[in-house]
Amino acid sequence: MPDRRALPVVDDKPAPQRVPAQQPVDFPQLGHIVAISSGKGGVGKSTIATNLAVALGRTGARVGLMDADVYGPNVPRMMGVSAQPAVVNEKIVPLEAHGVKLISLGFLIERDQPAIWRGPIVMKIVNQFLRDVAWGQLDYFIVDLPPGTGDAQLSLVQAAHIAGAIIVTTPQEVAVGDALRGAKMFQRVNVPVLGIVENMSWFECPHCGKPSALFGSGGGERLAAELGLPLLGQVPLYPRVLEAADRGEPIVVADEASSAARALTAIAERVRAGHPMTRAG
Repeated sequence: MPDRRALPVVDDKPAPQRVPAQQPVDFPQLGHIVAISSGKGGVGKSTIATNLAVALGRTGARVGLMDADVYGPNVPRMMGVSAQPAVVNEKIVPLEAHGVKLISLGFLIERDQPAIWRGPIVMKIVNQFLRDVAWGQLDYFIVDLPPGTGDAQLSLVQAAHIAGAIIVTTPQEVAVGDALRGAKMFQRVNVPVLGIVENMSWFECPHCGKPSALFGSGGGERLAAELGLPLLGQVPLYPRVLEAADRGEPIVVADEASSAARALTAIAERVRAGHPMTRAG
């Protein structure tokens, strides 16, 4: 049996004091930086990030969306843009869609090019997207992170002061367990967790509207209670969400009267209530 004491397990004890490679700084022009994270893939994190960004923009807020999922950048397809951004005065000009400014590695590499990169390159990309993009003055800066608790997450919290993180899960206990670890990671590095979003809470029949709990029920609520955090919303698994995303139309635009769009808009309102818009410049 291996000696478990030799494993690099993260506990609740304060981390030993070391000289950090980089100290987080303020980016006042970015407004409130909100990280969208999950413990595992496949829970709809990018769906939440894109719709949250667009829903916030529809309230009149100035919003940027940074796709930090360098291994699987889905924001270009889900927002319906694929052009290569221009560079003006050594700054990358973000693309725009649905009233939101965007940057993604998917704009800069070929569609079939795999990102076979180690941590230092991921850190460099995250820093470049923060510092070298002409974002202008924003109210909210939404960051779509890759699954897990790895290089992109640590690079972001080392580079910038984060207003808060939102943890996305599904009702399934396997997803909830991974989401718990994701939430604990942010708490460990002193980033506030704003709350939990439960995605795919139930399947909503597009014909009769009848709900079916395909992935169990109550997982997001139990996770929120365990962490002492609010459950920001439950988003149903609605086929038009997937269809619209493939067309580059977030559901809050494609079918704003749907229950999924209403749930996502309500989540955006709760984020605004906790972090009101700050107009400057």
